[in-house]
Amino acid sequence: MAGLAMDSAGDEIEQVARARNGDVGAFEGLYRDHVGRVYGLCLRMTGHAQIAEDLTQDTFVSAWRSLPGYEGRSRFSTWLHRIAVNAVLGQRRAPPGRDEISMTDEAGEQMDIAAESEMDRITPIDLERAIAALPAGARDIMILHGIYGYSHEEAAGMLGVAVGTCKAQLHRARQLMRVHLHMEEGK
Repeated sequence: MAGLAMDSAGDEIEQVARARNGDVGAFEGLYRDHVGRVYGLCLRMTGHAQIAEDLTQDTFVSAWRSLPGYEGRSRFSTWLHRIAVNAVLGQRRAPPGRDEISMTDEAGEQMDIAAESEMDRITPIDLERAIAALPAGARDIMILHGIYGYSHEEAAGMLGVAVGTCKAQLHRARQLMRVHLHMEEGK
């Protein structure tokens, strides 16, 4: 099984190299492989499907333009997620005024937020609502670190904040999630 993972990683490295040399078909393959996770990241961070779709497209347009500068020091998915996070943060600097409600199909990854004894009472929808209710900074770190598994250093780098800020925001996010999920139980 490990050989398959290596072949897959090797295939992606080859695909990235071909795309860097202008092979549109190779880039389309990378798009198909990564569009779902990029969209999920954008959706969780923005809370709006249409905005997430637009930012996903912006991410891949930026990736295509920036691909010659990709040096392979990080995984391609990490590099791509960094572009997506920058697109979301850039969108936030635009005029405000939207409510935030988020529903995605990857909610199962978030179940580690609740205590074991509460697991059977909390639904993926409850988790998505709790994440959507977080303030932007806390939500960003919860998504990047808590759901996507980036280290504090990686998440801090993507968000352009200090590692300590990242850790504090995660602590805040977890506290707010607990409060929100306990409130949900009473419904």
